[in-house]
Amino acid sequence: MKILIIGGGGREHAICWKIKSYSKDYEIFAIPGNGGIAQIGQCVKKDSSNFNEILEISEENKIDLIIVGPENPLSEGIVDFFKSKGYKIFGPTKKAALFESSKCFAKEFMKKYNIPTADFQITDSFEESVKIIEKRKLPYVIKFDGLAAGKGVRVIENYQEGKNYLEEIFIKKIFKGETKVVIEDCLVGKELSYLIFTDTNTYIPMVPAKDYKRVFDDDKGPNTGGMGCYSPPNYFNEELEQEIKKKIVEPTLKGFERENIDYRGVLYFGLMITNQGPYVLEYNVRFGDPETQVILPRMESDLVEVCESVIEGSLNKINIKWKEEKSLCVILASKGYPGEYEKGKEIKNLDKVEDVVLFHAGTKLENGKILTDGGRVLGVCGIDKDIEKLRGKVYKAVQTIDFEGKHYRKDIGLL
Repeated sequence: MKILIIGGGGREHAICWKIKSYSKDYEIFAIPGNGGIAQIGQCVKKDSSNFNEILEISEENKIDLIIVGPENPLSEGIVDFFKSKGYKIFGPTKKAALFESSKCFAKEFMKKYNIPTADFQITDSFEESVKIIEKRKLPYVIKFDGLAAGKGVRVIENYQEGKNYLEEIFIKKIFKGETKVVIEDCLVGKELSYLIFTDTNTYIPMVPAKDYKRVFDDDKGPNTGGMGCYSPPNYFNEELEQEIKKKIVEPTLKGFERENIDYRGVLYFGLMITNQGPYVLEYNVRFGDPETQVILPRMESDLVEVCESVIEGSLNKINIKWKEEKSLCVILASKGYPGEYEKGKEIKNLDKVEDVVLFHAGTKLENGKILTDGGRVLGVCGIDKDIEKLRGKVYKAVQTIDFEGKHYRKDIGLL
């Protein structure tokens, strides 16, 4: 069976690794892929937003199944395009992808269906936004409406900081797309990533994870796409899971039904566990990154079978088995990330690490060498029953791997 993965980050490498480690009979292709995927599959350096080029490659290689990793192609309608060409493709349609591509749409949906979320206001002008923040209780959160690679959300601690960020969005236009923002209360608690597979009628939860968004230890510094992750978080339990299902997951799926949204794929609930219970921070319409790098190593079932059953609407016929062990991932980033960073640094000692899995994110294979090629470079992941042993072996590998400007958080799995 020939499977094409769209994307080239750590999440996509984890998907490829999971598929290949389940069965060697699966043949992997990736667009554009990365240095790690190139070692287990065929990478085709094409633009993942050029659907006609992807179609040509799919036809040439007789692709049986397409799995979409990132949010951008989903929001651009890649699923609609390939379904119309008769392909099996895993991921939600353009209409369903609005839950991630528009923060305003998602918040209005939550309000309509009484899904717990922070109190918010939506605005599309600089002047109106400034009037709102003049009256807002500190701290509060400003979210850019569109896709911003995990960097469009900012917690605001004082008036000037809020005004400066609004200037960046509305006047300097640092993000692409329509300039709208959500201004909302800042929720306090513990973050939780709760992901499900769903074919609209049925859903199967994945094991939960905690993602570390801020770039520095103790949750300091700007937001990133994720600096590390572990699963399951030590504050997760059966009672909390039942509350999440009852108050958040099931009302969301009922809302889909009422709005006539056929949702097939992964639905990611970014939650804050407050003293008043779980609240939704955001929806994502795909596997999380780095969450996928800790969730898939705990999965014992065949990911391809799960994806096919979602596409076919037969998720109710399968069972997913998970390992009891804990998993943990530390992201190695380039110096300067999430701001400006350099590329092309040689990554050394990859062959000297043991008892971990390395998921490549921003890497490329050039003349037999693995070089840095992005802000987040590698995910160093491990699995073990004991969290202290697990942290020990992952951080030992983190310290062994070397490249110029290597940066990582030292507190993954502690908070």
